[in-house]
Amino acid sequence: MTILTFLAARARQSPEHDVLTFAATAGQVLQFAEIDRVGRDAEGTLSGFQRPQIAGHIREIKDYLETPAAVLPNAIVVAFTSGVAIEELDGGICRVTINLDKCAKGLVVDGQQRLTALNLSGRSDFQLFVSLLVCRDEAELRRQFVLINNTRPLPKSLIYELLPTVDGLPERMQSRAMAAQLTERLNFSQASSLKGQIYQHTNPSGILKDTSIQKILMNSLSDGVMRLLVLEPNGPRKCFDLVSEFFKAVQMVFPEDWWGHKPASSRLVHGAGIQAMGFVMETLATLDNARTWSEFAKGLAALEGRTAWTSGSWDFGNGDVRYWKAVNVTSSDVTLLTKHVEGIVRRDLRARRAGAAAAAEAQPELLQSADS
Repeated sequence: MTILTFLAARARQSPEHDVLTFAATAGQVLQFAEIDRVGRDAEGTLSGFQRPQIAGHIREIKDYLETPAAVLPNAIVVAFTSGVAIEELDGGICRVTINLDKCAKGLVVDGQQRLTALNLSGRSDFQLFVSLLVCRDEAELRRQFVLINNTRPLPKSLIYELLPTVDGLPERMQSRAMAAQLTERLNFSQASSLKGQIYQHTNPSGILKDTSIQKILMNSLSDGVMRLLVLEPNGPRKCFDLVSEFFKAVQMVFPEDWWGHKPASSRLVHGAGIQAMGFVMETLATLDNARTWSEFAKGLAALEGRTAWTSGSWDFGNGDVRYWKAVNVTSSDVTLLTKHVEGIVRRDLRARRAGAAAAAEAQPELLQSADS
């Protein structure tokens, strides 16, 4: 039987959790804890939650820890859901007993790079502080991971990717969770025109920034066509279909600017272009009731020959002419590009409606002249 025992200081915090701190070597920590790296199976189901290792960062910490004066004052955080026995002693001190034969390992919630670096350093006697958190279940563990790391310098895109798996989030994060869920579906569903094309921590080969796609979705869910669409029966599916059909149209109308490109070589797959085209989607869906890729393509045809996604120059009017690449992911540039492409589409819509109205007015006259 393998049992580890530590003397720990207990903190009075949430009445729903046990929070303790003790000192342990890296070898001891890795006996009772593991790093559950984020990934997806063949069906695209998310598992784990820790970001991939950052080799350069680990190497820097390891080099530092190999110096005689190295210290690590910040504690790593390990969460358990069961298998930890806590015995109260005096003065806020507890005895923590972990029976490795009877419980699953705890999961490192924060500090994976420091723990890995210390283990690689070979300093078997070096102790680091461990903050032990006991959660009621894995769902609560994931929620704590997101909330703890949301205020720390962890990549926001990883936090956003995990949001769909977490319940009980603050209201400010719930809208982002819906956008993250749609982004995941767009990236991993076989029915999506964007399958495999969105960069996420579990899909590092993707080209489109997940945060840019999420901005489109959050804008639409709060103030656009999806605000009411998502409330309809099977609403999330309808929102998914809308975005997938729109970007299928984009790919059909601008194939040479989309396929085989990265953000550096095409502003269409760049954050600025993606966000601007999101507003074009809103315009066509709202004013032209476009829902299928062919309906979207009809509206996008107005942009053919009037964009500079991969070459040439943008003419934004009033003497503002820019090299195609001189449009960046700043709020001012995104707004400028949005006004440009959306303005072209809106003017085309007005012209088409005027033409349809004129044709409708002429129809009775043609019928009259035919009768006479």
